[in-house]
Amino acid sequence: MKLVLALAALWLAPASAQAAGCWLEHGVVVVPANVGGVAGDYILDTGSPTTQLHETRAQMAGLPPAFRGQVRVDGLKLVDRPVVVVDLDARTYAFPTPIAGVIGADLLSAYVVDVSFAPCRVEIWPAAKAPRFGAESSLAMAMAGGSPVVDAAVADGPRTAVGGFVVATGLDSSVRLSEALASVPGARAEDVAPYGRLRAELRALSFAGQLFEMLKAGLQPQVTGAVGAIGPPVLARWSLRFDFPRGRLLLRRP
Repeated sequence: MKLVLALAALWLAPASAQAAGCWLEHGVVVVPANVGGVAGDYILDTGSPTTQLHETRAQMAGLPPAFRGQVRVDGLKLVDRPVVVVDLDARTYAFPTPIAGVIGADLLSAYVVDVSFAPCRVEIWPAAKAPRFGAESSLAMAMAGGSPVVDAAVADGPRTAVGGFVVATGLDSSVRLSEALASVPGARAEDVAPYGRLRAELRALSFAGQLFEMLKAGLQPQVTGAVGAIGPPVLARWSLRFDFPRGRLLLRRP
C-alpha cells in the first residue's frame, strides 16, 4: 500500500546573498560556471545525473542538442565533457535571474564536493587534496541512476518505508517520493510532480539520525535504485561533504 501525502500550500525558500562563489535561489544551490562557452548562473545539483544547458542559451550559442565541451566551475577546467541541451523553463521560470543550466553529478563524481548553505559555499577538490572535514556523521553513499543515494526512512503515520534517497542540492522540495511509493489524493499528478504548482505534506522523515516532521513534499518518477530524494531544506541543517571517490556522505553542524 502506498504512503499518502496531504496537500499543502506552495512553498518557495527565500533567496540569500551570494557568499564564497555560490548562493541560494528558491532554496537550491546556484554557482557561476561556463559550459561549452556559455557563461552564466548554473544550478549545482548533485541529484542530476547529467550536466545540462538551457535550450535557449544553447540556440543562441549555435550549439547542438547534445555535445562535448569544456566546463569551468569553482576553479576547475574540465575538457571534453558531455552536455545535454534541455528546456529548463518549467524548472527556472520563477528565478529572479536567468539560469543557464545545471552542473550535474556526472561532472562532480570524480571529486570531493563540499557544500554549505549558510553562508553558501561550494568547494570542489581532487580526492588527494581535500582538507580535513571534521565530520560528525558519515553515511554510506552509493550511485544510483548516476546520482548519489543514501538510506533514509519516511512515514505518513500508519505506513513507513525505508530505502535509498537521492541527495540533491538542486531539489525543489524538502523531499520527494517515487510515484510507486506514495500518492497525493485530490491532486493531479502533474501538479505535485517536480516543478509543479503544488506541494504536498509528508508526516515524517528520518535521515542521518535526525527526525524531520511535517515536510513540504511531492512526487517524482521512479528512479532506479532510489525511492525518493532529499533536498536543501533538510540538507541545510548540516555542512555536507560528498566524498564520491570513497562513497561517503559526511555531515557536520555549521
